[in-house]
Amino acid sequence: MDKQLFKKICDEVIGKERTLMGIGTLGEKSLNCVLKNYYDINTKNHEIKIDGFVADIFNGQEIIEIQTQSFNRLRKKLPVFLNRYPLTIVYPIPYIKWIYWIDPESKNISPPRKSPKKGSPYMIFWELYKIKNYLTLPNLKFKIVLLNIEEYRFLNGWSKDKKKGSSRYDRIPTDIVDEIYIAGPDDYKLLIPDSLEKEFTSGDFHRATGLSKNDSSIALNILNYVGCIERTGKKGHSILYRRKN
Repeated sequence: MDKQLFKKICDEVIGKERTLMGIGTLGEKSLNCVLKNYYDINTKNHEIKIDGFVADIFNGQEIIEIQTQSFNRLRKKLPVFLNRYPLTIVYPIPYIKWIYWIDPESKNISPPRKSPKKGSPYMIFWELYKIKNYLTLPNLKFKIVLLNIEEYRFLNGWSKDKKKGSSRYDRIPTDIVDEIYIAGPDDYKLLIPDSLEKEFTSGDFHRATGLSKNDSSIALNILNYVGCIERTGKKGHSILYRRKN
């Protein structure tokens, strides 16, 4: 992780003086564009066709995909790319998010409001579940990137204040906070909170990660699948899990 380089890329891609007309007019959304340049500044390696699909980054030896939305979109690409080259999926997660509201008629932008929710690496589990069958393949790696974000949304929703159901205009990264590299099944241990005992339940995992109970069950399913934990029995009505060494 290189904070200085990331800031430099943000300034170059987005510009220090951002106005409404300057946001999101780069031909692709700002978040994707910044990350693409951060992970490979050589634009000749961007948007490369490989066997009928377009890779975000290909340097001749490996593929990097910037996936800011659902991993479902990767299902057709994955078997093709993984059969040819090592593939790293970069998944950005907003850590601290400031929200700006844009009036679609006047183009006025509200003062920023800090979102009460703070992002965590555990948020990737829901996406991993969508490509679960690929997770143990040796060519597949992940970079979970925590970023501070400015999010711009239109006041065009269906609720009285026009915020619920609103459409997002753009997301502007301002700082890189952390980067978690998953290079193989053993690295998924990085997604098990240190605060947990060697043996724990789904409820323990839920409290330690802040995930919902449903998402905690999905996370444990993934961790069990890749071999980082195992089921050892029950504690009351709850399944008991144990970390593997």
